[in-house]
Amino acid sequence: MLNILEESFIRVRTSAGERRASLPETLALLMGDEVEAFPALRPHQRHAWHAFFVQLGAMALQRAGVSEPPADAAKWQALIRGLTPSFPADEPWRLVVDDITKPAFMQPPSTDWTKYDKKEVFLTPDALDMLDTAKNHDLKASVATESSSEDWMYALITMQTMNGQVGRGNYPIARMNSGDGSRTAFSVTPSIRPGAHIRRDMLALLEQPSELIGELPFRWDGLGLLWTERWDGEKEALRLQDLHPFFIEICRLRRLCVDADERLYAMKSPSAGRRINAAKNRGVIGDPWTLTTQDKQGVKALTMQPYSFDYRNLYEYLTSPDWQLPYLSKSFSVDPAQGNAQLVARAIRRKKGGQTERYYERIIPINNKTKTAIFGRGSELRAREELGRIAKSRIEQIGKVQGLLKESIATFIAQGKILRELTNDKRQRVRKSAEDWSDELDAIIDSTFFEDLQVEFEEDDADERERIRNKWLLNDKDNDGVINHARHILADAQDALPCSTLQRYRARVRSDSLFNLGIHGSNGLPFLFDTKNDENDKKEDNECQNSDQTQETQMSLL
Repeated sequence: MLNILEESFIRVRTSAGERRASLPETLALLMGDEVEAFPALRPHQRHAWHAFFVQLGAMALQRAGVSEPPADAAKWQALIRGLTPSFPADEPWRLVVDDITKPAFMQPPSTDWTKYDKKEVFLTPDALDMLDTAKNHDLKASVATESSSEDWMYALITMQTMNGQVGRGNYPIARMNSGDGSRTAFSVTPSIRPGAHIRRDMLALLEQPSELIGELPFRWDGLGLLWTERWDGEKEALRLQDLHPFFIEICRLRRLCVDADERLYAMKSPSAGRRINAAKNRGVIGDPWTLTTQDKQGVKALTMQPYSFDYRNLYEYLTSPDWQLPYLSKSFSVDPAQGNAQLVARAIRRKKGGQTERYYERIIPINNKTKTAIFGRGSELRAREELGRIAKSRIEQIGKVQGLLKESIATFIAQGKILRELTNDKRQRVRKSAEDWSDELDAIIDSTFFEDLQVEFEEDDADERERIRNKWLLNDKDNDGVINHARHILADAQDALPCSTLQRYRARVRSDSLFNLGIHGSNGLPFLFDTKNDENDKKEDNECQNSDQTQETQMSLL
């Protein structure tokens, strides 16, 4: 029932419109780069769906000894069936198989039904999915009552290949550091179109597999589709030496069934241990998208922290020798020698206890020169270090501007009073109130940080680099420098925040003065104002002097 190799229930949007396709037909469309989007795919399911196609396709090509992915559905159907020759009835590719001793899609066979809970079942695919939230705030639970077979397929793939540990008997996937970890996705691709990206990663997996595997004990004839192997939830787990390097894993005992009204639902059974005996590997088992680092206990996969994909964290991942870029972030022969690329980063963050907290996704344009220097196969560590040095310097300068912005807004909130003269509690409260406003500067800078960073990194002339940096910090002509943005935010805060009519003018004057004097001062960015003949510098000096005079006049009146 519901054979994904033959039945067309996957919705695909192409330039010609929306259609439905089987799994082989979808692969053929992807290899022809005809797919614009998958309308039913939810954002947090994107990497699970992408990785499933890449691993399945690469495994099928490797087993068949084929080097070029076909753009023909019949050929893909034959290649995929070649992975499961022991099942001529296609049980591993059917969403529902009544015989529990045989596999169903992403559902392992078992000895009998007695282990499965017949009372507590999943009535909707979003209940089966991996989004185990503490409260119904990110996505409401169990609301997909009008779900389709396609929704159940996406939920199965995501749940089985991306899940952490949630409660007893629900163990995590092997491709994460811990039950509270993340299966992160980093890859550099010439195109973010679904088909082009999948085809690129698929071929890259086959190009340098020994580099990906390293010393891991995988076997090319090992088990690739883990749901085809019997599993009753016993503690004895599969070993890495039992597996194919591109294996598609499962981590849960789940089974889809059909009720009297022909509606799908899922049953569950707890397990006594992990499906794969790899906890000691801490997520480092050859996942080609996983970023890794090292601590006192050894190498481990990245576990997402709050704001892990903001510019402050991403620059560390990309430039610090403490982080090892994943296999698919490097260049391969399938990539064009010239041309720009995109860095695609995706992950779900979990809180302690395995509950999902937030989905992160970021796509960063990478210029050709930066791509070659940082991600090229012959790139050197010193190029990463140079990019990191520039980024660190910029981040320090942002910190100075943001700190002054926060203090200036806090001064306005305090009705123009000097902050150090406030009580500790009062001072902390006004600074906390100012944080939301000062964080806006981070959001603005973050949106173009890496594009701006590459402009300076790719310039060879030292004087021109300095000019680029200074313009990024202060650009009155286009009104889009870091300092310009900070001034806009300060003005918006002064307009929006409550302040008594009597004190508002004094609060605004002192707030503006604090910011301007700080930027010009030794702890600010005084080098921007050293050239007196520069029109921008003159304007800054005049604004500062006028602000000081206004403050003195106002103070004498008060």
